[in-house]
Amino acid sequence: MSSSNIVPLLIASTLVLAAGAGVAIYTGRRTNAAGDWLVAGRSLPLYVIVFTQFATAVGGGVLVAHVGLAYSFGWAYFFYPGFVLLGFLLLSLIATWLRRQEFSTIPEILGRLYARHPVITVLAALASIVVPFGWLATQFVAFASLFSTITGVSTHWLTLIMCAVTLVFVLPGGLRSVAWSDFLLGVVMLVLSLTVAAYVLNMAGGWSGITSSVPDAVTSLPSGLGTAGTTTVLLWLFAIIPGTLTNQLYFQRIFSIRDIGQARKSLVISGLLVLVSGVYAFVIGLSARALNPEFVSGDPEAAPGWLLTQLPTLLLAVYAAFLVATIVSTTGSALQSVTTNVVKDLCVNVLGRSEGPGLVRVSRVVSVVAAILAAALAIAYPTALTWLVATYAYSASILAAPIFIGYWLHRRRGRLEATTAVAGMLGGLVGCTAAHIAGTTVPYAVFGIVSSVIVMLVAHLLNPGRRSEPQGSGVSTTTAGGN
Repeated sequence: MSSSNIVPLLIASTLVLAAGAGVAIYTGRRTNAAGDWLVAGRSLPLYVIVFTQFATAVGGGVLVAHVGLAYSFGWAYFFYPGFVLLGFLLLSLIATWLRRQEFSTIPEILGRLYARHPVITVLAALASIVVPFGWLATQFVAFASLFSTITGVSTHWLTLIMCAVTLVFVLPGGLRSVAWSDFLLGVVMLVLSLTVAAYVLNMAGGWSGITSSVPDAVTSLPSGLGTAGTTTVLLWLFAIIPGTLTNQLYFQRIFSIRDIGQARKSLVISGLLVLVSGVYAFVIGLSARALNPEFVSGDPEAAPGWLLTQLPTLLLAVYAAFLVATIVSTTGSALQSVTTNVVKDLCVNVLGRSEGPGLVRVSRVVSVVAAILAAALAIAYPTALTWLVATYAYSASILAAPIFIGYWLHRRRGRLEATTAVAGMLGGLVGCTAAHIAGTTVPYAVFGIVSSVIVMLVAHLLNPGRRSEPQGSGVSTTTAGGN
């Protein structure tokens, strides 16, 4: 790419980053308390929550993987963002209760449902950390790979640059600075994605141009909904919904909303915005297929990269700004979530560190260390990060049943025995591992979650404990379940 083309690309990307960093620094300038860092002082308005959920959910995968899926499957691709929306809707069923209890992390949810035990906290913290840390490392790789192709700069340097940029968004105020910068970046993402999609659709000759070049089986309804096949759709279902229901990044935003009564609404609106991002991927994917069908028999995920070479300089600059906004919103959210687990769960709840002003300094140190570790992993193993996809399965297998079955049992019996949670978590881990090693055709997360439910219920029947009001909840068992 010529230097004349690179200059506007860099200018657009820099402007987006500068604006986002400015918001992060401004909103985080008075962050002195741990509550500000961990849950933004529980003061975020609905519109900020909606866009930070949207920006967090729509990561770099929409830029490449989702476009590739739409390129291959057409209308059937919408099952994917549809399952994300369904996960948000299911999570909304307990959103009001979650916000009312003033949690900061997923392990604290388990601490409310079960008798407190350090094993529960440690296992839940590790299961909560592994997914966002994986997101962090893979987004570093995605940014370095895409921009190295465009600019010719070494992937090592680009990884370090994105590491530094991410810290600029996180260090000023933790979730407070991340959420407000996500609001700006989310708006930018929404506007630019629709702009790029409209231009590319025009390149393909509009919808009529797509339907005349792409097989009817992909573009027509209802036949287009079956192109992915039942097996693939089920794989998406069992991967996406459990992952959504146990992803701490989404929980933290519920914890931080200012108006408790709007917690449920925030998830519904955020899920609908995810569907809008699905429209972007759908249009880009089918437009690319209409313009160049050669990727059908090859690698569909290469289609977005080819499409980049067809864009005029100005639109390429817009696309680069969209790419930067998407990736930075994900890396900032992921890093802040990892830091929250380490500081709140391990340092405070397990090691007993005081929650004074010094906890913010500790959080900043942990953020720097975690970012450097993720960057080192991205540089050392840029092609070996696909195993991190398995973290969704293992995390969901460990956390899903203890959270949701535990919530259901908690409403009826009050606080449950710690052995019930530990049994469910270990049962999920063993079941998921066994199915993974066996190479089952059914997603191994299913075996993990089913194993967790069975083992957990058996453990509860053997040792149900004494029926009591949940300790420290401030509400009765009946009230806690009433959303």
